[in-house]
Amino acid sequence: MSSISTANLLPTPPQEDAWIVTYQKLLPHWQSVSRSRQHSTIPISISRVNQFDAARLDIEMSAMLKEQLVKVFSVIKPGMLFQYEPELDAFLEFLIWRFSIWVDKPTPGIGLMNLRYRDERAMEIRGKVRTGLEGPGLTVAQKIWYCIATVGGQYIWARLQSFSAFRRWGDSEQRPLARRAWGLIQRIEGLYRIASFGNLLIFLYTGSYRNLIERALRARLVYGSPNMNRAVSFEYMNRQLVWNEFSEMLLLLLPLLNSPTIKNLLRPFSKDKSSGSSEDVSSCPICQASPTIPYLALPCQHRYCYYCLRTRCAAAPSFRCSRCSEPVVAMQRQGGMIESKTHTQ
Repeated sequence: MSSISTANLLPTPPQEDAWIVTYQKLLPHWQSVSRSRQHSTIPISISRVNQFDAARLDIEMSAMLKEQLVKVFSVIKPGMLFQYEPELDAFLEFLIWRFSIWVDKPTPGIGLMNLRYRDERAMEIRGKVRTGLEGPGLTVAQKIWYCIATVGGQYIWARLQSFSAFRRWGDSEQRPLARRAWGLIQRIEGLYRIASFGNLLIFLYTGSYRNLIERALRARLVYGSPNMNRAVSFEYMNRQLVWNEFSEMLLLLLPLLNSPTIKNLLRPFSKDKSSGSSEDVSSCPICQASPTIPYLALPCQHRYCYYCLRTRCAAAPSFRCSRCSEPVVAMQRQGGMIESKTHTQ
């Protein structure tokens, strides 16, 4: 009796093909799990504040470059760049794009925030990545379209708005075609603002694509280095301060170099060098161009442009000739009557 009960308690040996049957049953489930893992992407979270700060820093960088150019050209002719402000903005934006995005480098603001552009379309094809921050940069087509949208689009829109406002397309006295064009411009601007506001809400929720251009090109900002130290560096600020002070010093010294006293002090040192060189007496000594309205400085009879000679005499009552350092007491149009320095037209 005990032997029969013991035999019943012993486990039955498995069949020879039990492992094969089990493997065949589990193989489809294992393949589906592995396939789902391969095609899943690791979710990443990029700081929204860093992305907004990068855009603000790029705007400030462009504004600083524009300010320096305006200061330099104001010495030549005040207000000369105001009528070409859209062209100047487009030129500065093109320079930033050419030396940053076109050569696969971040813009100054994006670089300071440890960010870079990534082609999000390539990430959908590649699937799962190791950290979620890998991925190729923008393609050539994306870079060109980015330049067309940011540089060309903004320039054309700014010029179109200024031209329509100057021609008063919105006035009721204008032709129906002009009024319709003005209404179309206003509708396009309103639709763009609504779309930008909707994109802002989506960006605040998802954290990707700051503006409509990035969303259309599928160009996403991701961290350039996942282990970057977040300590604030003042290296770029120090460079900007040094360059700003240097430019201010140059702008302060440039008018002094035109002073007759400084020229008289430097004349003994430059006499030997300039004695052998032939001087073009037919050009204006201030702008170095051929005078369109030639005037003579009296009593030395040297030719000037009317604008150059008039502004120098009005700015400095004791103005001396730039060629011979002789005091200018009057000015005369070449072949005309003598005018006093203080005479205004």
